[in-house]
Amino acid sequence: MSQDEFRVLYEQLRGRAPGGARGALDTVTPERIRVAAAEVRTGRTVTLAAPVETEPGPDNPQPAGHRLTSPPEEEADPRGLHFATDRFSMNVHGDADSHLDALCHVVYDGTLYGGVPAATLTPAGATALSVELARDGIVGRGVLLDIPRLRDVPWLEPGDQVTAAELVAAEEAQQVRVGAGDLLFVRVGHRRRRVESGAWDAAHARAGLHPTAMEFLADRRVAVLGSDSNNDSAPSAVDGVAFPVHVLAVHALGLHLLDYLQFEDLVPLCVQERRWSFFCVIAPLRLPSATGSPVNPIAVL
Repeated sequence: MSQDEFRVLYEQLRGRAPGGARGALDTVTPERIRVAAAEVRTGRTVTLAAPVETEPGPDNPQPAGHRLTSPPEEEADPRGLHFATDRFSMNVHGDADSHLDALCHVVYDGTLYGGVPAATLTPAGATALSVELARDGIVGRGVLLDIPRLRDVPWLEPGDQVTAAELVAAEEAQQVRVGAGDLLFVRVGHRRRRVESGAWDAAHARAGLHPTAMEFLADRRVAVLGSDSNNDSAPSAVDGVAFPVHVLAVHALGLHLLDYLQFEDLVPLCVQERRWSFFCVIAPLRLPSATGSPVNPIAVL
């Protein structure tokens, strides 16, 4: 895709954005949440997040830091009361850990989503569109579309791209339909490949969605997009735009993105219950001026 073609697509999608202070989250109405609660049938819960990693790797040169701060190693007296405490630090937008991208994460043409000036990003943090917009949680009907299952392969190879036609085909094969206000999750098999073949430099080679697949999300008025990869493929499908799906999803459509989730625990449950929709709860940390947050989405079947 050329930059000119991308620009046309960007303008088209921006004109279809739902608007509102919370972007596409405004499509998750109280009524839709109430209806989504009916997805709970067996009461089984499962995480969609990968364990936070503290060891460096090809896709994780800046791993999360975690250390025990108390009790001290030299503590000799085992009697009485003691507390174990620890400290945690993280590069939120890395290529290994599960995280949510806020609407202030993507700067394009000097602006954020909705034309908010990029100057609202200050050394002290974001003063607009931060992850605080999701402080009350993101709750609704989740739908998982399994593209490797559609293609009858264990995973998509790095560099491969998911098209809008494949999203529709996955719906038909799985007998599910994505609707307004849904939380859409697209599996490309990134996590399974990483477990079975080892980590690689995902910053330069990974499967993801083709930019034109964002038309599907606009048509269905999806509220959130998540993947077990970065959502964007690498190398990029657009000349001169490194993360076109991020630009279209976050900046044009106002979608919160979830990157590097894992669906390997969810898929067997969906197969067992013969359904690919579920109630979903996403609770980012309350970081009032942050561009994102580590996250542990929970599917409830």
